[in-house]
Amino acid sequence: MSNGSNHADERRQAPPHLTDDKVSQPLPGPAEGGGARLTHLDERGHARMVDVGAKPETERVAVARAEVRMKPETLTLIQSGGVPKGDVLGVARVAGIMAAKRTGDLIPLCHPLPITQASVDFAFDEAGSRVLIEARVSTVGRTGVEMEALTACAAAALTIYDMAKAVDKGMVIGEVRLVKKTGGKSGTYIRPGENVE
Repeated sequence: MSNGSNHADERRQAPPHLTDDKVSQPLPGPAEGGGARLTHLDERGHARMVDVGAKPETERVAVARAEVRMKPETLTLIQSGGVPKGDVLGVARVAGIMAAKRTGDLIPLCHPLPITQASVDFAFDEAGSRVLIEARVSTVGRTGVEMEALTACAAAALTIYDMAKAVDKGMVIGEVRLVKKTGGKSGTYIRPGENVE
């Protein structure tokens, strides 16, 4: 049986991957065959918040989508307002908007942004027994609101689960994705296969 001092010695030793000389080496850039650089990493591979101070302020919009799959009877309860906790989609809408406003607090390297608009909308896919979620977020700033829109969708989906889990613990949250963004240096992006305004 090993004594406690051996365990203490093990705790003081850094994991091998943190003592490797490769950790302090610069990451390969596009000219070195490394492809596009990850802007949230510095030359040593350490996380950082990107400096956007030199970027011009432009109008930026992001649209994200998600879904919650459930039993048909659960979908019917949500549609009819029969879920015991109350108005599922009303609460989920507010949760999504609140999450968009607090994204900078939730995602470590996101910039806190002055959001000018945030909305969360829902649709029912009865054939697939799904609630479809769409979040749209706008700002005028130096960086985009993609993360705000994605976070709004995720929070709305989680809230639907929380509100309805008493009747259906088997619900599945999925397909959280960015479907459109406009503004900024990279311009407009529309996810292939998505019908979005």
